[in-house]
Amino acid sequence: MSKPKAQARSAIKLDLFADAARKHKIETLGDPLQVIARHIDFDHLTRVIDQLLPRGDAASGGRPPYPTAVMVRILILKYLYKLSDEQMEYQLLDRMSYQRFCLLADSANVPDRNTIWHYQQRLGVDGVTALLQAVDGQLLQRGYLARCGQIIDATLVPAPIQHFTKQDKEQLDQGKIPSDWSEAKRRQKDLDATHTKKHGKGYHGYKLSISVDVRHKFIRKITTGTASEHDSTHFDEVLDGHNTSFDVYADRGYPSAQRSEMLKVLGYREHIQRKAKAGKPLSECQKGRNKRIAKTRARVEHPFAQMRHMGGKLIRTIGQARATVAMTMMAVCYNLKRLAKFVDDGVDAFYKEKCIPSKTEVPLQGANG
Repeated sequence: MSKPKAQARSAIKLDLFADAARKHKIETLGDPLQVIARHIDFDHLTRVIDQLLPRGDAASGGRPPYPTAVMVRILILKYLYKLSDEQMEYQLLDRMSYQRFCLLADSANVPDRNTIWHYQQRLGVDGVTALLQAVDGQLLQRGYLARCGQIIDATLVPAPIQHFTKQDKEQLDQGKIPSDWSEAKRRQKDLDATHTKKHGKGYHGYKLSISVDVRHKFIRKITTGTASEHDSTHFDEVLDGHNTSFDVYADRGYPSAQRSEMLKVLGYREHIQRKAKAGKPLSECQKGRNKRIAKTRARVEHPFAQMRHMGGKLIRTIGQARATVAMTMMAVCYNLKRLAKFVDDGVDAFYKEKCIPSKTEVPLQGANG
């Protein structure tokens, strides 16, 4: 008589407490979102937004709003991982780590895609700018001052290319909206984004200009424009007068006699790379100077690279205002994530570096004028 066939063994173990076991395993491995939650003062961010945009309590009726603390965290997650409103809603329903971070672990419901969209529209440019300034305030509280000089640079931020007929282009060039466009179609057409070429390749979208401090590589000031604007257009807007050093670094797209004179009058030390002109190549001395500047100036590429790692710089919004909101939120998430990492790693904000002589380590007076 043949023996009964042994049942195949499986590594899967059914357990009523499987959720608790997985949560414990996540905590053991380390949840990166909890690192941010531990080291960022979200109560402070919430107070800033509530002071700027007070929310109703629905005491007179209607559905009560979600707490600002929840919505701010959701908005940060959305840009930290470059999610659409639809995906954000799905991930809040599906992912335990997202639910914990957004204070929704025990909630029977989560904000849907329309709620998330409307909240972002309500914040607008003023709201996200306030968030960026609030995060900068936490940098200063932790001792991460803007030190060792600043680096100014700009990057292209692509947006979906708009397709227009020849007749549409003619009317748009005259400042008119094509007569056959419905109101719904007009809302889906981005008339603010522009085209440009860089290194022989065409781009369509916007431009983000930033000032980064040399010591810690945090974004201290930002401004936005369209792709066709020259990189140097917004130089004055992002020049940070609160850096403890007078050194200003920039690439070959920024040199001009007028800018050099302006920086000299304000007391800055100019470190802007020189660009060769037709029939007038750079001297060996200028090439050497450019190379020395490049070693420091290259640090500004780190924020742009991190934005790409957070899901890319492509934005899918319509219009300059919404594009500014998206680009500002990229900067907020970069600074916020970097600050949490610094604090978690115990990076000493007051480590004595050798990049700037101590006699220049004083607040710059009158450089904002």
